[in-house]
Amino acid sequence: MRTLTAGWMQRGALSGWLLATLLTGVVASVQAEPTGEVEFARGVGVAQAPGQAPRALGKGLALNEGDRLTTSDGSTAIVKLQDGTRMTLRPNSELVVQKYQFKEGASDNSMLLQLLRGGLRAITGLISKGSSSAAKIQTATATIGIRGTDFDARLCGPECRAESSKVIEKPRLNAVLASAKLVAAQGEISAIDGAGSKRSVVDGGSIYAGETVVTGPASKVVLAFRDESRLTLGSNTQFRVDSFVFDNKNPNEGRFLVSLLRGSLRALTGLIGKANTRNVGFTTATATIGIRGTGLDLDCAASDACSFFTWLGTIEVTPNGSTALQTLQAGEGLFVSRDGIRPLTASTLEDLARPDRVQVNMPQLFSSGGVSGEDEGLFVFVREGHIEVATASQTLQLGRGETGYAGKDGRTGRPESMPLFLQADTVPMPNSSNPMLLNVLSELGIGSNMCR
Repeated sequence: MRTLTAGWMQRGALSGWLLATLLTGVVASVQAEPTGEVEFARGVGVAQAPGQAPRALGKGLALNEGDRLTTSDGSTAIVKLQDGTRMTLRPNSELVVQKYQFKEGASDNSMLLQLLRGGLRAITGLISKGSSSAAKIQTATATIGIRGTDFDARLCGPECRAESSKVIEKPRLNAVLASAKLVAAQGEISAIDGAGSKRSVVDGGSIYAGETVVTGPASKVVLAFRDESRLTLGSNTQFRVDSFVFDNKNPNEGRFLVSLLRGSLRALTGLIGKANTRNVGFTTATATIGIRGTGLDLDCAASDACSFFTWLGTIEVTPNGSTALQTLQAGEGLFVSRDGIRPLTASTLEDLARPDRVQVNMPQLFSSGGVSGEDEGLFVFVREGHIEVATASQTLQLGRGETGYAGKDGRTGRPESMPLFLQADTVPMPNSSNPMLLNVLSELGIGSNMCR
């Protein structure tokens, strides 16, 4: 009996050992799931996990959460992560994959990278497209919030200034290309371009001429335009920027033409309207509106009926199919439908915030100056998308074609001109078809991989 019992005990112990071994193997397998791999490497570079030996960067090398990637002088590496993010790590750079969690379709995907020195060129993937706060890069100077984008980031000391001194090209103006940027966004907001391509937009995100802004149910947002015009959009609204042209040195030559396709808005016109009222116009399904330095409300909840009301200045309403216009002073309104026209004595949009009562930080959205391309700190250039650069005291919103800066003192801003070390960057883009050739040509001084 003892022998039988001992046999069962031995078998039980063996089974427990086998089960523990299998479970350990499964856990190890899960933990060993790579976050990505190296697609290209040139020169000396290593990946090193905490407490482990360094691994030479080479094509096909698996990368894991916690890895510290380091490149030496003259070395570059292109890595691809599971969500499709691609990055080129510059020479003399150090990057830590601090946190990386990705499963296609999951709601808790996240990426946190730490840039310790040097820089990178990146085209982000599904994580940043799924959530506006899921992908970040931390530096000692500032945190880069990635909103689904294509960008360069560079931590600069004297070496950036030295690189710029060798460039013979003239610097390009660091102009804000966006017509407007989002403020106080609530709910689901998207933008659709002329080709029908749709993208999600969050606070600080850019809207360009020709795009239609769409708000979802229970959503609202303020659009701050470069000429200081402001519009509050209500829920279930479709609003198009037909034409926006503005140069603050010549505001009388500007143009502000927009259409409310559906929904509601409250508007405060800006510098273009003050300089030349004829160059500002609002179009709806039932009428067109001209302004004379104005605050106005448009409510087109139905496809064939709209309410018009002015709370500041004067508007001129011309119903569709009519050449007669009606002038409305502050406190007056009209309801225009297929059945006719009747006066209004109050706005139908009192529950929607007037845009002049919403706080807007115009410098963080649009202004430039006070920063030199020779300053030391973090520089970010955005080719496409939206980047937020946040220090302990300031936040800078960057859109397509914009270069931003963050200093160790917490100061942020946009240099007047694009720094030459960014403009004439010869490090291969992460989607380059032949990065080796680009590296060799760069060393020979032939051509350049200038920022698009």
